[in-house]
Amino acid sequence: MIDDMRRTLTRTVIATMVLAALAGCSSKPAPSSGSGKSAKDSSASKPLTASAAFTQISAKVSTAKLSGTVTAANDPDHLLGRPNQYTSKITFADSRIKASDIEGTSKGDVSRGGEIEVFADSAAAEARAKYIETVTKSLPALAEYDYVHGTVLVRVSMLLTPVQAGQYKAAAANLG
Repeated sequence: MIDDMRRTLTRTVIATMVLAALAGCSSKPAPSSGSGKSAKDSSASKPLTASAAFTQISAKVSTAKLSGTVTAANDPDHLLGRPNQYTSKITFADSRIKASDIEGTSKGDVSRGGEIEVFADSAAAEARAKYIETVTKSLPALAEYDYVHGTVLVRVSMLLTPVQAGQYKAAAANLG
C-alpha cells in the first residue's frame, strides 16, 4: 500500500513538472473566445494586484494563508511581466488540505492551496485559464479549479471539495 502511495505521489510530482515545463514553454496563450466568464475590467480605477486580491479573498476564506509573492526572479513559469502574461502573482496555502496529501510538493504549488494571477486585461486572464484547462485536461492529476473575474485568475487546489473551492469563487466574484 505504501508503495502504491509512493508511485501515485511520484506520478503527481512528474505530472506537475511536465505542466510547469509546458507553462514555461508557452509563447503566447490562445486568444480569448469571449466566453463571458469575466466581469468588466476596472480600467478606470487603479489596477488590482495579486496581493490586494488575496487580501480581499482571504478576508472571506479564513483558511487561506499567503505562502509567497512571485517575482520575475523566482517565477517558476517565467511568465511574470512577459507579453500577454500576468503582471503580479501570489501563492497561498489552505489549512483544510492535509499535509500527507501534499508531501513532495514545493512551497508555492497550486495543490497546497492555490495562486492568484493578475493580468493587464480580462482577455489575457481568460486565455491563461483556457490554456491551463487544455493542458490539465489530459493530466487529471494536475486538475484544478480556475475562476476568472475581470483581470484576476484564481487557481485553486483540486484537493479541496467543490464546496470549499466554491468559497474562493464567491470571494473572487466580489473583487473590486
